[in-house]
Amino acid sequence: MGTGATITAVELDLPGRTMGKVRDAWPLPGNRRLLITTDRLSAFDRVVGVVEHKGQVLNQLSVWWFEATADIVANHLVNVPDSNAVVVVDARPLPVEVVVRGRLTGSTSTSLLPRYLNGERTMYGYRLPDGLEPHGPFDEPLITPTTKAEKGGHDQPVSCDEVVARGLVEAGLWADIQKVALALYARGVEVAADAGFVLADTKYEFGLSPDGELLLIDEVHTPDSSRFWETSTLDDRLAAGLTPESFDKEPVRLALRAAGYVGDGEPPELGAEVWVETSRRYVHLYEAITGRRFVPGERPIEERIRGNVASFLPA
Repeated sequence: MGTGATITAVELDLPGRTMGKVRDAWPLPGNRRLLITTDRLSAFDRVVGVVEHKGQVLNQLSVWWFEATADIVANHLVNVPDSNAVVVVDARPLPVEVVVRGRLTGSTSTSLLPRYLNGERTMYGYRLPDGLEPHGPFDEPLITPTTKAEKGGHDQPVSCDEVVARGLVEAGLWADIQKVALALYARGVEVAADAGFVLADTKYEFGLSPDGELLLIDEVHTPDSSRFWETSTLDDRLAAGLTPESFDKEPVRLALRAAGYVGDGEPPELGAEVWVETSRRYVHLYEAITGRRFVPGERPIEERIRGNVASFLPA
């Protein structure tokens, strides 16, 4: 379903559909899943709008990053039948989102900056010193896990020690995941810097394949899962007391927060310019990171996707 220019959902004659905030999934034979990335945008753990080209950018950028990080950790990617769709290994997701933060920033309840400005100094098991500058770098990246909320709920912060203590992930596997997450973040920082961006923080999700192999799943270093800042304007903006120029969904978060919305109840209507500018930034980031020109897929989108994924569906 959509306008032809955007897609909010795809109807397939296939049972077992599950709907996330952005991606819809269907089980396939042979321990595979079909994932379709829509143009839905979530903020504060809610779907708050639709952004043109967003699903295609997220899908194609994740595919690019999966290929660019395969030397660090295996991932769930099997096939790319459409610019908005992938076929993946049907991995068992681990119940923790692994957030790596290189900067003191953010605007949500699980972010560090709002809590730091409110006087908190111990967060996620870390003791932060006084005198840190908003949006400034940490000496070393911090791993700040969150539990995965049920639909309609909010992710909850936990410390690295609590991940094991609460039985969310076994100790040896969690140690491996932390090493992998830091290596992925270092790769992301390096690539982003070459493209003119600071990768301030990012979220990873991991799962186990049917034979128990650790896999990177969901999405990687996209403007939905990460904060990307324009490097060329960063120092001047911070010196002027301004927020970084974001090429992600932070402008939507800030617009919602300015309207008094932090995730409870129905989100307010935002001006069309917010969504148009968000789309432009997503496309610009894709082109800068990959070095490829963004080519919108054929429209209407839903009809195109159904045709392209048909050969992967059971007869």
